Amino acid sequence: MADVLSVGVNLEAFAQAISAIQALRSSVSRVFDCLKDGMRNKETLEGREKAFIAHFQDNLHSVNRDLNELERLSNLVGKPSENHPLHNSGLLSLDPVQDKTPLYSQLLQAYKWSNKLQYHAGLASGLLNQQSLKRSANQMGVSAKRRPKAQPTTLVLPPQYVDDVISRIDRMFPEMTIHLSRPNGTSAMLLVTLGKVLKVIVVMRSLFIDRTIVKGYNENVHTEDGKVTDHATTALLHYQLPQMPDVVVRSFMTWLRSYIKLFQAPCQRCGKFLQDGLPPTWRDFRTLEAFHDTCRQ
Repeated sequence: MADVLSVGVNLEAFAQAISAIQALRSSVSRVFDCLKDGMRNKETLEGREKAFIAHFQDNLHSVNRDLNELERLSNLVGKPSENHPLHNSGLLSLDPVQDKTPLYSQLLQAYKWSNKLQYHAGLASGLLNQQSLKRSANQMGVSAKRRPKAQPTTLVLPPQYVDDVISRIDRMFPEMTIHLSRPNGTSAMLLVTLGKVLKVIVVMRSLFIDRTIVKGYNENVHTEDGKVTDHATTALLHYQLPQMPDVVVRSFMTWLRSYIKLFQAPCQRCGKFLQDGLPPTWRDFRTLEAFHDTCRQ
């Protein structure tokens, strides 16, 4: 069934209703033809009466069936809106040469397409506005005229402030030790040791986390990145709040601390400790619950 256009009329149901009217007229005509012809082509009177009654009943059933179908379609057609969306262009539908100049139907299709485009653009805009990612296209698309010429103060935080924030986070989590160094000037690099489970390298730019690498406690840092590194990168994108970078770092470290029970916590979906030889490596961003990578979907 075709979509109901904004004018309030279902065009496909309208076309079917016209066909139903034609079928109903034909059924009624057959009833009158039956009455006109009367009883014919039977030798006995009784045989002619039975044949006439059966034929007449069949025609009445056809009339009743076609009438019910027409009533059903009439409910689907709908009523034209009093406020026509195309205003005076609706008069084009009265053009008797519709096949040669289908302007009205083309206008309806264009109007319908425009409405759908506006609807989907609104959905896309809402989804983009929900994301506060600094690297997203929504942020990069802001006009240069609207951007402040001076750099935000959060990008030029003094190293002492960064050291204080990291020191406070270090004291928050006894199971986690954080060693801060600056091998390349002012940018900080954190070596986070999570018990005897993981070691994490966090590269920072001021108080913003640029990259993180997660390795096993005794794993070589130069080996290929694994699942937990991928999950940590996803967490960085999730915990983005440019206006409050210290909150972002604290939230990320809280999420990272949940891996202290990497080999002790079962999957919250399947209840197993291992799946394909791996523990539950995914941690929910809100609840910090453990899931296998395939069970989190």
